[in-house]
Amino acid sequence: MPSETHKGATLFGNPVSASARRKGAAMFRRFARKYHYDPDAHYPLVARDNPILGPALGVKDVFSGGPGEAIDYDRGVVIGTIRMGYGHYRIGMAVASAARALGYTPYWLDLLGFDSAGARMIRDLDKWYSLGSRLSQQSKLFNRLLWDPLMGKWYKRLEKNYPIMQAAKVFSNVYRDFPKDMPLLATHPFNALGAIHAGMTNVVNMIPDNCPLGFHLADGALQTVQSPSAYFLFRTLKDMDRKGGKLQSIPAQAIRIAGHYIDHELVANIEADCAARLRRMAAKAPRRLLISIGGAGAQQQLLAAIVCALMPRIRDGRMTLFINFGDHRNAWECFCRNVPEFQKVVQMHSDWTDSNRFVNDVGRADAPGAHAFLHDDVFCAVYATNLLMRVSDILLTKPSELAFYPIPKLLIERVGGHEAWGAIRAAELGDGTVECQGLPFILQTLDMLLDEDDLLGLYCDNIRKLNSLGIYNGACRVVEWAANQRQPGR
Repeated sequence: MPSETHKGATLFGNPVSASARRKGAAMFRRFARKYHYDPDAHYPLVARDNPILGPALGVKDVFSGGPGEAIDYDRGVVIGTIRMGYGHYRIGMAVASAARALGYTPYWLDLLGFDSAGARMIRDLDKWYSLGSRLSQQSKLFNRLLWDPLMGKWYKRLEKNYPIMQAAKVFSNVYRDFPKDMPLLATHPFNALGAIHAGMTNVVNMIPDNCPLGFHLADGALQTVQSPSAYFLFRTLKDMDRKGGKLQSIPAQAIRIAGHYIDHELVANIEADCAARLRRMAAKAPRRLLISIGGAGAQQQLLAAIVCALMPRIRDGRMTLFINFGDHRNAWECFCRNVPEFQKVVQMHSDWTDSNRFVNDVGRADAPGAHAFLHDDVFCAVYATNLLMRVSDILLTKPSELAFYPIPKLLIERVGGHEAWGAIRAAELGDGTVECQGLPFILQTLDMLLDEDDLLGLYCDNIRKLNSLGIYNGACRVVEWAANQRQPGR
C-alpha cells in the first residue's frame, strides 16, 4: 500500500496530495461504518477440498469457522480472488492449475467467503457493476456517455484511486492469520490491497487488463501484466496524472511481464488441440462454435440474435454450437423466448458429471446440433468454458479475459472501455479477430470462420508459434515468482 514519508503518503514514490489523503481517510471511515468493519476481528483460517476444483485442480478453499484441515504454509500458495464477473475467477483457476502443476497446493481465498465488512462491500459493488453491464447493452446512450468511459477512463488517474486504496483496509482482517511471507496471488486489486494493509510482504498483483488504469495498481506488491504494451503503459504510469502532468515511473523491480494467465492443462495441450482443429477442418467436419456468456450476464439480446442466424446451419448439421450460460438461468430463458425452436434443437447439460462426460466423448467423435451448459455452482459455470475450449474450433466472446486464451476467437463488441485493449492484443498477435461491432459485421465474420479455412488456419498456426515463445505461460511464471520469495527455513 502507499508508503509513508515525512511529507505524507506516496504511490510508487509519487506524493499524494493532502486533499486525496483526506478523501481516503473519509472513505475508509464511511465504508467501515456502513459495512461494520471491526479492526479487532479475528478469522482463524482452515481449508477444505473444493468440491469442483479439488478433483480438477487440487484446489482447497480457505474459510473461517467450522471444521477443516490445517493450511500447509510451506508448500501452499494463496489465490486471492472475488466474483465480480467471471474474469477474476478465471485468472484464479489459471494460477491454481499452474500451482498444482509446479507441485504447490493452491488455496482459494474468496473475499466473499467470509462474514466480513469486505464481503458486504463487494456485494454492494458487484450489484451495481452487474446492473451497469446489462444497462450498457440495452442503451447505446448509457453505454457511450457513462459505462464505456467509466470502465476505460474514469479510474485512470493514480491519485484519484487513492481513496479506494485506503478504503481497502476493510478487507485486511481476513488475511491476518497468514505468515507475512506467504505467497499471495491476487486476481483483483482489492485482494492485493487487503493483504498489503494486513502486512503481507509477498503479494503478486495480477493486473487483468491491458487497459492502463491506476485502479489496477497496488503499491507494495509485485505488479504483473500480460503484454509488453501493458508493461510500458503501467511502468510509465502513462496518462495517470492530471492532464499535462508527469509521474515518477514504477521501479523496474516492482513490475514484470508474465505473459497470458492460462491454465496449465490448456497450455500443455495446445499442440494437440490445434492439430485436432486442423484435422476437422481438412475433413470438412462441422465447425464447432463455443459461445461463452460472461459473469454479469450481459449481451443476451445480441447473442440470441447471433444464434437465431445460426439456426439453419444447426438444423441441417453444418455446424455444432456449444453455449455456456454459466449460472445465468435468466439468459437461458431469454434464448428460449427469442430464438425460435431453441428448446427443440438444443440439448441441455446441467449436471457436472454429465458435462464432463460429454466433453470427453466429443473429443473423440462428432457431436452435431446445439448443446447448452447451465450450472448453478459458479465454479462449474466458469470452468465449463475451459473444458469446452479444448474441443471447440472457435470461441465467440466479448474481449474480456478470454481474449488472452489460446483458441481461435471471434471477439464481439466490448462491455466497458477497458475490454477494447484485449481485442487489440488478440488481433495483433493473430490468435483472434479485431473487435467486431454490430450484428451484420459479426455475422459476416462468423460466415468466414465457419465456411472458409484461411482465418481458422491462420489463428491455429499463430497459437502454435505463440506457444513456442512462451506467451501463454504467465500463470506458471507468477506462481514461481511468488513461491521463490518465501523465506527459507521458516
